Amino acid sequence: MSSPYPSMIDDLRRQFLDRLAATFSDREPRGLYAPIDYILDLGGKRVRPLVALLAARMFGDEDLNKSMPVALAVEVFHNFTLLHDDIMDDSPLRRGQMTVHEKWDINTGILSGDLMLIQAYQYLCECPNKAALPEMLCTFNRVATGVCEGQQYDVDFEARQDVTIGEYLKMIELKTAVLLGGALELGALAAGAKKEDADHLYAFGRLTGLAFQLQDDLLDTFGDSKVTGKRTGNDIIRNKKTFLFLKALELLGKEDKDELNAWFADSPADPANKVIRVTDMMARAGIPQAVAELRDQYQADAYAHLDAAGGDPGVKAVLRALAESLLQRES
Repeated sequence: MSSPYPSMIDDLRRQFLDRLAATFSDREPRGLYAPIDYILDLGGKRVRPLVALLAARMFGDEDLNKSMPVALAVEVFHNFTLLHDDIMDDSPLRRGQMTVHEKWDINTGILSGDLMLIQAYQYLCECPNKAALPEMLCTFNRVATGVCEGQQYDVDFEARQDVTIGEYLKMIELKTAVLLGGALELGALAAGAKKEDADHLYAFGRLTGLAFQLQDDLLDTFGDSKVTGKRTGNDIIRNKKTFLFLKALELLGKEDKDELNAWFADSPADPANKVIRVTDMMARAGIPQAVAELRDQYQADAYAHLDAAGGDPGVKAVLRALAESLLQRES
């Protein structure tokens, strides 16, 4: 029997993109809404809305009527955070295209982003399951607060030299993982799932998000740029204190540790030698294996929560396959 994974995911993605395309295209003033259309049209994996729809389908939302507003809410909120992150980081590109504040200006980016946050709440309020709305709003508030806290920790860590592994993992949990967990929890609640089941799905998503970010960090340093489509070693060039860097400090001898700190205190005009040397030190310290071990532990814990949740086992299998594709990716 062939797996239902590709066809179900493709169908859900198509339905979601059809709905998303009609979101802001006819609204005025265009100076406010065109930037929102632009960032939403830049693409991406659309993982968060997909898992929200799958979580709801696990609990009987076959026509997506109950969960489509949730999918729209989490995707619009996610892109709102990207829009404002790009302004904070002064990033010129997003997914290979000009960022909103570069294409328009900073004021437009701020205002359009603000509206996206408001619109995310509006979508959530349009969920037909009104009995679940208070719990869903509490969940959304908790997740949104966590994302902002994670972003602030990330900013703070740039100026700190004493970041711990535990602090880094907490930062990526807040900045990345809680939104994935929240999308699953919201989808389940919208479909009328029990709180216990929604909690298991949140934990599944949170742990999967942690594993996903560790895999992303690993690919940034040790991935093949021809496969990933990104410059290898970007985190090293930017002196990002990722798990790889912090674990290397824990495992390296004093001489290598001093050299690693020296590299991360410098930003040479030509970073090629820095990337080569730091990557070599990390490889010798066994960092790829250490990352893979922690990633796989998070992954195993995530699947234990998925197994503990109720719902349609066939849809659950699709959700597991989607997570597997994210965690084992090479790009």
